[in-house]
Amino acid sequence: MATPAVLLLIAFVAVPFLAAIGFSLYNVRLGDPRDPNFMGVEQYARIFTDPNISAQFLSALLHNLIFAAIVVPVQTALALGLALLVKKTIPGVGIFRSLYFLPVVFPIALVAIIWRLILARGDQGLLNSALAFFSGGAFGAQDWLGSETTALASVIVLSIWQGCGFQMVILLAALQQVPSELYEAAELDRAGPWQRFIHVTIPGIRTTLVFVALYTMILSLRVFDQIYVLAKSGGGLNEGATRTVMYEAVTAAFDQNNIGRASAISVVFFVIVVILSLIQRRATRNQEG
Repeated sequence: MATPAVLLLIAFVAVPFLAAIGFSLYNVRLGDPRDPNFMGVEQYARIFTDPNISAQFLSALLHNLIFAAIVVPVQTALALGLALLVKKTIPGVGIFRSLYFLPVVFPIALVAIIWRLILARGDQGLLNSALAFFSGGAFGAQDWLGSETTALASVIVLSIWQGCGFQMVILLAALQQVPSELYEAAELDRAGPWQRFIHVTIPGIRTTLVFVALYTMILSLRVFDQIYVLAKSGGGLNEGATRTVMYEAVTAAFDQNNIGRASAISVVFFVIVVILSLIQRRATRNQEG
């Protein structure tokens, strides 16, 4: 029964990863008529020793870590709050579930374009217009995407809004599996709403909560699409303040035509993501124990 899934993983994960390792050992450039020359681990050494390359890589990695450190807890908590809200059996709750999940089905390119209009600089931006209206003109127009201070925060808000609905659905399914008898027993013991949440809800969905946090972290670390669309569609995104490791890899591959360097960056980043995932899984397992 597992054979189709294993074959797909081999074809679309294992084989491309092994190919990336192979490319990283050579000086491979797109459109270069010359044969690739073997470089060994020099591409990897340059990532950490070449001042021009290492500075950009470490800066991009820092952006990834900041992004994940904010998105994982905020998006998980928000998704849990929404799941608890739509779990209630009230009239029209199905409409709210659909509305909260709707951003998930939107293509990320469309989401980025929508938020580009919301965060546009000057008075034409929807957010700037709203803030000016409600503040009576006291709040001046801001360049949300172009400012080094707010560019990454803007991408974080966009990502949380777009991805929260998916985690909400997973947590909602877990909440519906918690036996109602446990809540009834807690009420008989005069447990308040907060006590029921801490001692019944959280233990009942702990495994799903760990999965959602781990899944969100992996998605956060490989963030690329929204940054690329905002940067290349004329949105005025400050690339220096928002470049991620995946952005660096794509830039090296298709802007600089350096497939070898892009492959080395991807392999190094894959190892970093695996290590961080194992650390998070070990930490959550200890808490479960």
